[in-house]
Amino acid sequence: MTTPQTLQIATTQLLSAHDLSMNSVRAVMRDLNINGKEISYGDIYFQSTYSEGWSLEDSIVKSGSFSLEKGVSVRTVFGEKSALSYSDDISLGALQKSASVVRQAAQSGNGTRYAHASDLNSRASLYPTTSPLDSIDSRAKKELLYRLDRAARAHDARVQKVNASLAAEWDIMLVMRPDGSVAADVRSLVRLSVTVLVEDKGRRQSGHAGGGGRWGYEFFTNDRVDSYAHEAVRVALVNLHAQPAKAGTMPIVLGAGWPGILLHEAVGHGLEGDFNRKGSSAFAHRMGKRVAAKGVTVVDDGTLANARGSLNIDDEGTPTGSCTLIEDGILTGYLQDVMNANLMKQALTGNGRRQSYAHLPMPRMTNTYMQPGTHTKEEMIASVKNGIYAVNFGGGQVDITSGKFVFTASEAYQIENGKITYPVLGVTLIGNGPESLMQVEMIGNDLAMDEGVGTCGKEGQTVPVGVGQPTLKVGGLVIGGTA
Repeated sequence: MTTPQTLQIATTQLLSAHDLSMNSVRAVMRDLNINGKEISYGDIYFQSTYSEGWSLEDSIVKSGSFSLEKGVSVRTVFGEKSALSYSDDISLGALQKSASVVRQAAQSGNGTRYAHASDLNSRASLYPTTSPLDSIDSRAKKELLYRLDRAARAHDARVQKVNASLAAEWDIMLVMRPDGSVAADVRSLVRLSVTVLVEDKGRRQSGHAGGGGRWGYEFFTNDRVDSYAHEAVRVALVNLHAQPAKAGTMPIVLGAGWPGILLHEAVGHGLEGDFNRKGSSAFAHRMGKRVAAKGVTVVDDGTLANARGSLNIDDEGTPTGSCTLIEDGILTGYLQDVMNANLMKQALTGNGRRQSYAHLPMPRMTNTYMQPGTHTKEEMIASVKNGIYAVNFGGGQVDITSGKFVFTASEAYQIENGKITYPVLGVTLIGNGPESLMQVEMIGNDLAMDEGVGTCGKEGQTVPVGVGQPTLKVGGLVIGGTA
């Protein structure tokens, strides 16, 4: 929700600093409504983003960068079409020119006004509104990287190389809707990550760890920094002595937390409103039908405090919420922005997101996860005669239309006769999102969210997201191996 504090910060940074007033912006919006008689919806979006990045290599902080990106855009929606004009010059002249451009583009439409949510101003901000870039000084920022380097090298003599990065962002946005109402948000975001290379007897492997969220840099305590370094080294050492994975169709136990990225990619994108409105998703026209095994409940929740994917409001000014997409295996909802919700005659969910003022909003995930079940991880492993325990994932790909996916595991183990026997390398999961949901056999009681590192891409736009799940047992997945 928009709080008085966030509205004051946004108004000062985005309007007053550029000799604009709320009344002058409302005048542009009124002119847009009057002259663009056939538009269904429109908005004016202001944004200012302060960001910085630091990197360490060979025990030296080799780079540091700072950037400021700011601008304003005017958008019109007419039926299924949208027009956007933007400028990195926040001024009344640029605003009027952008409005003129999108008015000319709005030549067709059904004339039906699209509804939008009211901002009820009823909850506190989910994250700090102060700039994380100013939460500590430059010396302390560099010390975070040096500490990562020292901790990783001290953990094991086989560590040969350490790369680390630190980043922060302070994003301020203000959006005016067709009725002249205004919503604003002030968003903090930090991330710290480390990659190590270990070597033993001529064999090399790498490991990666990190975390973050919507905090200031104070989130990275000494204990947390040390844990990232140790985790990266641990994963690298596990893979250093791993054996080639065997290929075949077999059950797989998926670890809790970051492996929810498979759920995000293979299922979550398919539940975004635009893909279903156009009929291009594997889940299109399946509302109210069984799409997963009993017990599978999938939620997208933008209201988790300090989570990387959380937002007080989306980029159209709609308050975020918790949207149940699949309940006990039954498809119950899609993620919506203003345009697709109105065209599909469904409720807004607060998932209209855009990378920046220069991009059109579209339905996007926030924090997507599966609700926990009743089983323990040990029960699941004990139930597998021959299979794989995939603790964590690296990259992956998915086809939204067919639901087919390919994912690689960054840490995995062979399961034999109900016991973990040895680590394996080269595990590739090959399957179909809707089909794999139907093959969930056991759901763990250990729901965990990722550490705060996720970034999601869609149609050339990237936004921060969160993922999560409990440990899962899925039967009959195709495993690509190297043995």
